[in-house]
Amino acid sequence: MLSYPIPSIGFKKAAFKRQKIAVILLCLACASCNFQKEEKKTNFVFFLVDDMGWMDIGANGSSFYETPNIDKLAKEGMLFTQAYAASPVCSPTRASILTGKNPARINLTQWIGGPGNPDYEQNLPLEEELFPEILQQAGYNTAFMGKWHLNDQQGEEAFWPDKHGFDVNIAGHFRGGLYIKNKFFSPWDIPNLENGPEGEYMTDRLAQEAVQFIDAQNETPFLLYLSFYSVHAPFDAPEERVERFAKKKEALGLTDDDRFATTTEGDKTFQYRKKQDHPTYAAMVESVDMAVGKVLDKLKSDNMEDNTVIIFFSDNGGLSTSEGIPTSNEPLRTGKGWLYEGGIREPAIVKWPGESEAGMVTDAVMTSMDFYPTILEMAGLPLRPDLHVDGKSLVPLMKNKADKLHEATYFHYPHISNQRGSPSSAIREGDYKLIVFFNDNKLELYNIKDDIGETQDLAVELPEKRDALYAKLQQWWKDVDARFPEEYEGATSF
Repeated sequence: MLSYPIPSIGFKKAAFKRQKIAVILLCLACASCNFQKEEKKTNFVFFLVDDMGWMDIGANGSSFYETPNIDKLAKEGMLFTQAYAASPVCSPTRASILTGKNPARINLTQWIGGPGNPDYEQNLPLEEELFPEILQQAGYNTAFMGKWHLNDQQGEEAFWPDKHGFDVNIAGHFRGGLYIKNKFFSPWDIPNLENGPEGEYMTDRLAQEAVQFIDAQNETPFLLYLSFYSVHAPFDAPEERVERFAKKKEALGLTDDDRFATTTEGDKTFQYRKKQDHPTYAAMVESVDMAVGKVLDKLKSDNMEDNTVIIFFSDNGGLSTSEGIPTSNEPLRTGKGWLYEGGIREPAIVKWPGESEAGMVTDAVMTSMDFYPTILEMAGLPLRPDLHVDGKSLVPLMKNKADKLHEATYFHYPHISNQRGSPSSAIREGDYKLIVFFNDNKLELYNIKDDIGETQDLAVELPEKRDALYAKLQQWWKDVDARFPEEYEGATSF
């Protein structure tokens, strides 16, 4: 018979007691870890590119421009194929992102400094409660970097980002572009940004500032709003980057007949670009992509990647009809300054780690006003429909609990644009889009699903659809107290 030593009772009791204490401590530690994990707030990085067109990234089909970091982001997040800026020019869209309101609702409908008729608000009103302010109140560190263009020169510092919920303001002031000194290269003499080494490139510098801001964050959640001055004119980039795309252009061998065409819009006939092969513009796009990559790499190296929402967007369509016509938006019609698709459809990506499946693509219509409630919901904060009146959270789309957000979306640009665009307003409902041109008192109707290039005007062919959309648009004008050019009397032709 085998015999086993019998341990002392005292030892068994002591061991059990120590084991029980260890288990309790372990449970308490796990509970503490879980509590901390639950309490840890989501960070946000918002990339806003200036004038980047829908077709300016590889994820949407560009073969000339090179955007590997942005394309990788699209594979890791959700790509929105029908994302709209609230306006075909910068300042109104920028206001719509921050306020969650259509620009017509706050009468900030023109790029600040642009021609009036009607008059418009030239400073983002201080009484508007922006989403950075909500995050700031919730304990977030908030930083703005780059182009602001939401106040006039007279108001200047009274309306800067630091008066609108940002703890840090780097390079944000009244100007809408780098038209001073050496343009994109230091020294640039911009408020809130020290000159760098001679020849330092602005896009690279903003990426460096962003990385340094992230590096300074510890346990405090943060919002980094990186608003590039690129790819807005004037067109400038480091020489070695331009040279690489110059060789790529040469290899394509396009002629002017290949890259340009002529179109007539109303009473205007002008040239537009139909092929992408502008080396300097391509180098600017690449520089934005490199900056995005640097920020994303920093988040990864600092173990923040899994707790940071990334948003990528542009403020209006690509510049294709004037001012050097550097890019093509085809198959979309026209570009910046127009309410055709080329002027308002934007590249848009949202990555929400751990909450939304990677690699999703949606054709649901979304707008620049939707970011405000989306960010609040992702941050675990209450929605504020009294503030983001025109925005709807993207969370249901990103969690596969909805396949659309808006019954109808509205656009109002009652001004003449630098890009030859006419004063106009539009409504998109389902597959149809109606545009009202105020100067011509004209209506145009398109089926966007079947005719993405808006080549076939259906206003005569589908009078019931035309009139129904026009009636809804007219009611919306009343609801938001929209302003109009003095000479507009109502659309009568189609």
